[in-house]
Amino acid sequence: MDNTSTERVNCLIIGSGPAGYTAAVYAARANLKPVLYQGIQPGGQLTITTDVENYPGFPEGIQGPELMIQFEKQAMRMGADIRYGLATKVDFSQQPYKVWIDDEKIIEAYAVIISTGASAKWLNLESEQRLNGYGVSACAVCDGFFFRGKEVAIVGAGDTAAEEALYLSKLCTTVHMIVRRDEMRASKIMQDRVKNASNIKIYWDSETEEILGEKTVESVRIKNKKTGEHTTIPIKGFFVAIGHQPNSEIFKEWLDMDEAGYIKTIPGTSKTNIEGVFASGDVQDKIYRQAVTAAGSGCMAALDAERYLSEKGYH
Repeated sequence: MDNTSTERVNCLIIGSGPAGYTAAVYAARANLKPVLYQGIQPGGQLTITTDVENYPGFPEGIQGPELMIQFEKQAMRMGADIRYGLATKVDFSQQPYKVWIDDEKIIEAYAVIISTGASAKWLNLESEQRLNGYGVSACAVCDGFFFRGKEVAIVGAGDTAAEEALYLSKLCTTVHMIVRRDEMRASKIMQDRVKNASNIKIYWDSETEEILGEKTVESVRIKNKKTGEHTTIPIKGFFVAIGHQPNSEIFKEWLDMDEAGYIKTIPGTSKTNIEGVFASGDVQDKIYRQAVTAAGSGCMAALDAERYLSEKGYH
């Protein structure tokens, strides 16, 4: 017997980073009575970032988790209904759309805003997780500033890794780039730039064995896969740039995506290929991936949803 309970809402927001919370602020102010489910990581990727110095309005900087608490409080003050729970399945075949929460409750919604974000891919080392936020980072643009004048290492071989290595090379004394194979996946122009940078040192055929340090990063031990030789490099920062995974798995059957799984939106809007379903933040943005751009696209999604609901007479 199916004992799933069902609830109907105007506007459902899935995910709770800057995009989801901003969408909730705008949707609540437009009297859409939005319900937001926070997902597996309430607050999103910013909750694993320590200092945020590039979010406008905080001249002294702010801690990532604290910034997300402020976002959440603002959305609640506007009247958004914020709940703990994970969307596990969707059915976008007809209005109202169905979204299963924790496999046990169905929310029916006329407008759905997807803000499920992306997750950084990690090397899955114990030391990497332990020192995350204490010298280990998956975002050079966010955190490189803290390592000005210091030595850092970066792992990765694609365009993002090359871009981040170049970005770090402008701030840091030496950037040690650890590449797993004997070649890079990055485009030729990016490879040339990296190779021509005087302070980027590339370690080919190398893998990271351990990040060393008690409370903060002190060095990294790498192994050359061809020679078997171990090298310990003294560093203060360790950046992982092996890609991001958009959290879009449950929407695969319904929404158009690119080959990496990022949801495609109609340029200049948050609209997906299904009317009434909108996507904002990192789940549809593999280029900028900043808190401020995610917040901006959350605003767009709420405005698009408001327009859609009033045109359809659902609101």
